[in-house]
Amino acid sequence: MGFHTFDPERAANLEDASRFRYCSRDELVAALDPEPEDRVADLGSGTGFYTREVAPFVGRVDAVDVQPQMHEEFRDRGVPENVSLVTADVADLPFGAGELDGAFSTMTFHEFASAESLAAVHRVLAEGGPFVAADWSAAGEGEDGPPVDERFDAEDAADLLADAGFAVERATDRPETLFVVARA
Repeated sequence: MGFHTFDPERAANLEDASRFRYCSRDELVAALDPEPEDRVADLGSGTGFYTREVAPFVGRVDAVDVQPQMHEEFRDRGVPENVSLVTADVADLPFGAGELDGAFSTMTFHEFASAESLAAVHRVLAEGGPFVAADWSAAGEGEDGPPVDERFDAEDAADLLADAGFAVERATDRPETLFVVARA
């Protein structure tokens, strides 16, 4: 896999509402199934496109991105009161064991999916806490997103998560994306 990050010079592209055709707010929130007081993390939050969508349904969202420039873009667009910006690599999440009620990743799983990173996600999630990933699928045509050879398919993503200790509830390849729901 490529394990690269999104070019901050193209950050405006992350605010395109057509992204909802790949993962809607309703699909994401339904898979997270949060309680109003839950604390969740958006892993690879970028400019906050999906973070802002999830924020009204939880007590707190930690928007995690490895690139400080993405947080600058997020600030320029407005950060909801219940969102904290966290600059960190997913392999080095600054949360205690079981501190988060859930986590999600939209179109960034391919950027960080490694044994080390997924172990870190598992560590910070409460027992039974969901991890939801919508990402570009290796089974897709490559009409958008990264090159197909830098992607996982749903089966590979599920295997990586299972190897990290997650119980995979759903792993589906769709026309261009995958959708995975797993629990710590």
